[in-house]
Amino acid sequence: MGESHTPPRVSTRLDTSVAHNARVWNHWIGGKDTYEVDRQVGDQVASIIPVIRDIARADREFLGRAVTYLAGERGVRQFLDIGTGLPTADNTHEIAQRIAPDSRIVYVDNDPIVLTHARTLLAGTRDGATDYIEADVHDPDAILERAAGTLDFDRPVAVMMLGILNFVLDTEKARGTVRRIMDTVPSGSFLALTHPTYDAEVGGEDQIPAMEFWNESATPPITARSAEDIAAFLEGLNPVEPGLVSCSQWRAQAGSARGVPQYGAVAVKP
Repeated sequence: MGESHTPPRVSTRLDTSVAHNARVWNHWIGGKDTYEVDRQVGDQVASIIPVIRDIARADREFLGRAVTYLAGERGVRQFLDIGTGLPTADNTHEIAQRIAPDSRIVYVDNDPIVLTHARTLLAGTRDGATDYIEADVHDPDAILERAAGTLDFDRPVAVMMLGILNFVLDTEKARGTVRRIMDTVPSGSFLALTHPTYDAEVGGEDQIPAMEFWNESATPPITARSAEDIAAFLEGLNPVEPGLVSCSQWRAQAGSARGVPQYGAVAVKP
């Protein structure tokens, strides 16, 4: 784990008395941008579901493999990363622009602490574009309107929704958000998503008590879903092999990673 320090106070919306997902997630992957309450809640969650740190790392590694695949093998040059969280190493724009310097990336988040690090996210290549917009996953129209300033929605876009739909508690609203965004992007666009599950076959039994504790102690509230419910987010799209699997095993080297209770998938819009 990295040494923790207190991030700067920049917004009246920044409540340092309540643990927040972006900062707790940062704690789980060894980051420094946390408060004491984030570390306390994060450690308590880890005592309920010890695999949570593995989930956090697996989710991050999925991002790397997905962006590498999309930019390198499928030629995608535009990325809409919704719910980006705090920046660490190998963010979406860094991976994409290493492969194709002209890649254009828009990050979306609504957390004030992420705003303090926007300058880090904006350090892209001269040939491409990297932008950050403040918007909420519950308001897809605002996301699309603001992202249109950087992205060309007449050309394919990779929509990255990693660990974000679990914060839309109503499943139909979550599906509506996905449909609204994917209806706007053209054929040849992609959806990449990860989502926590309570399915026992991937070891998700401890997700429910962990999330119950989280919802009592931190913000924003969160939910897990079954593989069937998560697969429904891909309706109308064509999943890329190997389909919906534990995110640690999506296009990973054979035998290199055990499964975690977080599904991942990439799908293309026909």
